[in-house]
Amino acid sequence: MIERLLRLPEVLDHTGLSRRTIYRKMAEDAFPASVKLGVNAVAWRESEIVAWMAAPMEWRSLEHRDARS
Repeated sequence: MIERLLRLPEVLDHTGLSRRTIYRKMAEDAFPASVKLGVNAVAWRESEIVAWMAAPMEWRSLEHRDARS
């Protein structure tokens, strides 16, 4: 299956969060990290956004979860 990538306007629309909140939560490892597409372009994996929306208080990145195991 091909992973769909969401650009910032879609992430804002899906989550209801502001741009500032998304980047703050990313810095706190409490929101999925963006994927760099180019010099000035980033996107988010749709599957990670869906997982975050299902349980935002419990969500941690895969890297963070792997480090705790």
